[in-house]
Amino acid sequence: MGRTAVSQAPSKRRLSVWLISALLKIVGVFVMTSLLLVWVCRWISLPCSSVMAQHWIKSMWAGERVELYYRWRSFENISPHVALAVIAAEDQRFPDHHGFDLIEIRKVLRSLWAGKSPRGASTISQQVAKNLFLWQNRDLVRKGLEVWFTVLLEFLWPKERILEVYLNIAEFGQNIFGTEAASQRFFGKSADSLSVSEATRLAAVLPNPRLYHVDKPSKHVLARQRWIKRQMQQLGGVDYLDKLQSEQPVWNQNLD
Repeated sequence: MGRTAVSQAPSKRRLSVWLISALLKIVGVFVMTSLLLVWVCRWISLPCSSVMAQHWIKSMWAGERVELYYRWRSFENISPHVALAVIAAEDQRFPDHHGFDLIEIRKVLRSLWAGKSPRGASTISQQVAKNLFLWQNRDLVRKGLEVWFTVLLEFLWPKERILEVYLNIAEFGQNIFGTEAASQRFFGKSADSLSVSEATRLAAVLPNPRLYHVDKPSKHVLARQRWIKRQMQQLGGVDYLDKLQSEQPVWNQNLD
């Protein structure tokens, strides 16, 4: 009996060492793969996002024919009014934080503590991480990965690139992704010529483009559009976007 117990002990230790070694290798591969993926995505015109791929797969699985409206546009070929409207609507401290808005997070925690329903605190960086790389179901694993990819985006990409990708992959209507596709679909023009009114209309539906509609705006959308216009003025107009050009990725800031 004693010999059996002694012989089993080394086997358990070897198994534990093997499991730890395998886990470390898996984590290492994931870290290096995700770093490479985010680094490559910094430089290319993205052909699609995770959200687009999921829409297409679900439709194909259901035997439905789906057409995704999407056309990539570089940041300089998108109206600055759209860029500012999105910041005013979604993340007014975008140039200043490193992926997570601690002020909004504290507000959410206070609302939860008071038993109230909190408004979302996701930053533009977090939304890019989720929509570009991850699945849409809300669970702890996805939230953890969202944090990880947000850190990578802020570490490897300049702010202007993060906003550029957001403006290209955000959904503005049923299967309509990006400001260029939305501009062509709703206003019959390219995204570089959108007016303030058109830009704020697009930004006003971003909380839920499946519920709110650009072409048939509800009273809520129109009220939100007016609010966004006021916020754009308070931010100082399109000159506010100059702050993005000075915001380099974290690794570059450290080198400086």
